Amino acid sequence: MKIELPELSLVALIGTSGSGKSTFARTHFKPTEILSSDTCRALVSDNENDQDATNDAFDVLHYIAAKRLAAGRLTVIDATNVQAEARKPIVKLAREHDVLPVAIVLNLPATLCHQRNQDRADRQFGSHVIRQQSQQLRKSLRSLKREGFRYIALLDSPEEVAAAEVVRNPLWNNKRHETGPFDIIGDVHGCFDEAVSLLRKLGYEVNDDEAAPMARHPEGRRAFFVGDLVDRGPKSPAVLRLVMAMVREGAALCVPGNHDIKLKRKLDGRDVRLTHGLAETLEQLEREPDEFIQEVKSFIEGLVSHYVLDDGKLVVAHAGMKEAFQGRASTRVREFALYGESTGETDEYGLPVRYDWAADYRGRARVVYGHTPVPSAEWFNKTICIDTGCVFGGALTALRYPESELVSVAAAKMYYEPVKPLQGASTEAAERPYNDVLDIGDVLG
Repeated sequence: MKIELPELSLVALIGTSGSGKSTFARTHFKPTEILSSDTCRALVSDNENDQDATNDAFDVLHYIAAKRLAAGRLTVIDATNVQAEARKPIVKLAREHDVLPVAIVLNLPATLCHQRNQDRADRQFGSHVIRQQSQQLRKSLRSLKREGFRYIALLDSPEEVAAAEVVRNPLWNNKRHETGPFDIIGDVHGCFDEAVSLLRKLGYEVNDDEAAPMARHPEGRRAFFVGDLVDRGPKSPAVLRLVMAMVREGAALCVPGNHDIKLKRKLDGRDVRLTHGLAETLEQLEREPDEFIQEVKSFIEGLVSHYVLDDGKLVVAHAGMKEAFQGRASTRVREFALYGESTGETDEYGLPVRYDWAADYRGRARVVYGHTPVPSAEWFNKTICIDTGCVFGGALTALRYPESELVSVAAAKMYYEPVKPLQGASTEAAERPYNDVLDIGDVLG
């Protein structure tokens, strides 16, 4: 049996005493990846069978697991884990560190497990202990998914355990092997003509037929769209066709924007408010065939929240990505990628006040994002917002990577009146009056 699990995950081995969990762990995982409850008992009491040390042992185990997960290391918890209460801290740890919890269940006959314990001088448990654990395990099988385990593997015999193969799969956001070069393009918002002009300025060969657009760079560069392809602008269907074709042909990458996700929800029949340009997009899509609508839904559904590229040197997300979330997979990571983080307040225009995550950013990767329009794109703490408000009459901007060169085309007109005047908005520098002052933490380390 092939057991596939994410390369960054928290793995809970589940099985009665004597089911072979420790042997399985040693066979398939590095010694440093395995956290054994028995070993932790020995660490705190010099006796791995001292049940009085169990609480302290699990305090140690969970502490080490948290440190490993924070460092982005796959971690395996080798304990019986047959009770729901024992598994709760595991799922909680996974959620706190935005990794996926995995359950590997060794569901072997109680008689076999009891015999194995009888053969070990340090495991002289009564048969009733194994029977109770076995009953708890069988009861657990029905609830693991409900408890929050995203991947569950069930091994029902010694033969299945022996034949098991553990395969680690890269997370969908892991494109560290992709080194570019890229042309990262800001929020298009239905501005098809400007997108075509920008691609041509970047050296792409463009077919600008709105019914079947396509663009490809003769030197193999790839476009990278930061999302918000739709809404507010005049030609959202044409933009979708262009980006979908480029992604399909390997000429582009794309992450979703909040406007794209909202469109998908509406197309799925969800009750969403027709605000911020969505009504105009739906009106444009009314003239499109059902087949195209289904393609749009599938395309948006398949978009990944953010990407980590070039051996971790580059991160692209619609609204940015703080260091702790980079390369992680969870609902809150996806929400941050789509919306950023707000303070819970609103400004004088009724818009949410965004938490300035970039001001505290000290990560290794350069983070390129859009979402909140700015008059001009400027680097700050290795982050840059390239949404220069094309649909509001600003410009459509691309960042050439790794060259760090900005390329822009001016909007043909103001297609949509912004709630907050784009040119009247304070610039990044004005909002960060001390951005040229060293942080003491940067000096002292």
